[in-house]
Amino acid sequence: MPTVYDVPSDRLIARLAEHLKQVPQVKPPGWASYVKTGSHRERPPAEKYWWYMRCASILRKVYVYGPISVSELQSVYGGGKKKGAGQARHISAGSSIIRRALHQLEDAGFVSKTAKGRMVTSEGRSLLDRISTEIFREMVKENPELAKIAGVKTA
Repeated sequence: MPTVYDVPSDRLIARLAEHLKQVPQVKPPGWASYVKTGSHRERPPAEKYWWYMRCASILRKVYVYGPISVSELQSVYGGGKKKGAGQARHISAGSSIIRRALHQLEDAGFVSKTAKGRMVTSEGRSLLDRISTEIFREMVKENPELAKIAGVKTA
């Protein structure tokens, strides 16, 4: 059975974001339309539904790297900021967006909090694996050679 590791992350995050739009616990806060995602950014995100993409991305990161803390996610979503004449330095992303997204994913039942950090629950794992399987079957239709590699039956 294909998992998150077997499909491209961009396809998985886009499909997961579409699913999260239907989940009532996951919704962008009022300030999401004009806030920057970190001090290393110059402008707010251009996409209208960037909140769902970020929540989907965080859910995937927690699946792959969990248990993971908010500070580790801040480092992942951070970037380079130019300060003067020297080279750009790494700046961590803002924690408010990450914390708010994690709280919403916890309320939806996809993530749980442990002593070591956030982990994906069985419900979140099954959601990600189900979406990964759908994406992998689409990929097999595009390229039948993948079925031989992964041992997936085409229906």
